[in-house]
Amino acid sequence: MWRAWNGDPTLLIALGLALLLMAAHGGRAAFGGWMVLVVAFVSPLCALSVGLFSARALHHLLLVAVAAPLLALALSRLETLRLPATAAFVIHAVALWFWHAPAAYSAALGSDPVYWVMQFTILGSAIALWRAAFAAETGVALAVLLGTTAHMGLLGALLLFAPAPLYLEHLVTTEAWGLSPLQDQQIAGLVMWVLAGLPYLGVAAAIGWRTASDPGAAASMRDAR
Repeated sequence: MWRAWNGDPTLLIALGLALLLMAAHGGRAAFGGWMVLVVAFVSPLCALSVGLFSARALHHLLLVAVAAPLLALALSRLETLRLPATAAFVIHAVALWFWHAPAAYSAALGSDPVYWVMQFTILGSAIALWRAAFAAETGVALAVLLGTTAHMGLLGALLLFAPAPLYLEHLVTTEAWGLSPLQDQQIAGLVMWVLAGLPYLGVAAAIGWRTASDPGAAASMRDAR
């Protein structure tokens, strides 16, 4: 498994071009986000996510809760192409729930183009959400972050307490790892319910603390890069 690095030339070229762009115009946040993308798409985690739905949940967690906020910070200087907070929240929620529907998930795993549409829409909508949260007033930012934590937790709870496996693609892929398909799905539910919410709660707590400790500060995270 540790040798299962993704050497797809198109992916590596795209990541290389992204690194050059970040070296010219980005900062530490941009490079950190790029490193997370390498872990998600090049490291053995990518291959493992084909066999285990729990690894897929961890993969998506890295995209939406680690890479996305770092890339959003790197883009915080751009005033253009920033969605309103409510629109960003709704779009990201729809993307997450849509791609975790069994039929949509099956379509993504059965087609390379659909797979990349899934990844781009999940990551892109997450970047839009974090950009909106970092630029919003305190109350709006907290509502967006806590609302995202809530609906991701609900999705995780549905996966955790489902009485049967929901994703047919993993019915025959988990046994090699000592897990039943249902156990694998339950671990994925815990990842989404518990782990995925921690970055959102952490940033929300930082915003609340910043506002409480300095009431005169501008109610924005625009300078958080």
